[in-house]
Amino acid sequence: MEELDIINVLPLVLGGLIIFLYAIRQLSVTLRYIFSSKVENIIEKYTSNIFYSILLGVIVTILLDSSSAVIIIAIIFINAGSLNFKQAMGIIMGANFGTTFSSQLIAFQINKYGVIALAIGFFIWLFYKSSKIKTIGKVIMYFGFLFFGLFIMENSLSPFKNSTQMINWISSIDNPIKGAAIGGLVTLIIQSSSATVGILIIMAKQELINLSIAISIMLGAELGTCSDTLFAVIGGKRDAIRAGAFQILFNLIPIIIGLLAFDHFLYLVEMLAPKATTSRQIANAHVLFSVFSVLLFLPFVNVIHKWLNNIIKDRQ
Repeated sequence: MEELDIINVLPLVLGGLIIFLYAIRQLSVTLRYIFSSKVENIIEKYTSNIFYSILLGVIVTILLDSSSAVIIIAIIFINAGSLNFKQAMGIIMGANFGTTFSSQLIAFQINKYGVIALAIGFFIWLFYKSSKIKTIGKVIMYFGFLFFGLFIMENSLSPFKNSTQMINWISSIDNPIKGAAIGGLVTLIIQSSSATVGILIIMAKQELINLSIAISIMLGAELGTCSDTLFAVIGGKRDAIRAGAFQILFNLIPIIIGLLAFDHFLYLVEMLAPKATTSRQIANAHVLFSVFSVLLFLPFVNVIHKWLNNIIKDRQ
C-alpha cells in the first residue's frame, strides 16, 4: 500500500490504544485496592536502609504496575509522617526500575492470546460470588485487555510498513534530542512511560521504527512520567517536595548522559543481544537504562540527600 488510507486505519489504532491505556489504569487501581493496606504496612516496615527501599520500590511497582502510583503513595506517606525523604529516595529509584517489567512482558509474542485471558477473567468475574475471586477475575480480565489492545494496535499498524507518510515522519526524527522531546511529550499526554515504551515495541514488531529512534524516544519518556509527582507534591511537606525534586534529578541527569553518550549506549544494547529482535532490544534498553540510573545515583544518595535538604529548607 503506497498511500495509506488513514481514515480506515486510525480508528483501529486509537481503539487499541484506548483499550491498552484503560487496562493499565484499571490494573493499577485494582491491584492498589488488593494490596493497599498490605503495601502501607510493608513500606513502613521494610525501608530501614537504602537497599531495602530500592528493592521494595521494584517489587511494589511490579505488583501495582505503575511507578507513578508507587511514588505518589510514597509522597502520601511522607505527608502523613510515616516515611522520610531518605526512605523515599530508595523507593523512587526502585520504582523506576520496576516499571521495566511490563516492557519485557510486552516484548514477548503473547499479544494474540490476550483475548483468552480476557474471556477467562470475564467469566470468573461474572459467575463467582466471592468478592475476592471476582477481584482476581478482574485482574486477569484487565491483563487480557492490555494484551488485546496491543494486538489490535500491532495488526492495525501493519499497513504503515509501506506508507510514504510514515516513512517520511520517522525519517524526520534525525537526532536523539528530537526523539527525546517526542517521547517526553507523548508520555506527558498519556501519563505512562510504560505505555510509551509499549507502543515503541509494537511499532518495532511491525518494522516501523528502528532501535536508534526508539531508544531516543524512550529516554524522553522517562522524564515525561514525572508530571504526576509534580502535581502530588503541591502543598505537601518539605520532604515531599524534596522527593519530587529528587525524582526529576534521577530521571533528568541519566537522560542527559544517555543523550551525550547515545552512540555508545546504542552500541551496548546491540552488542548484548545482537541476534534479538528490535522489539526485544528496546525492552532490554529500558532495563539497561534503569540499572544505569540506579548505579549512577546509589553512591551519592547521602550527598544528594544533604544537598536537597540545604536547597529546600524547612519552613520557619
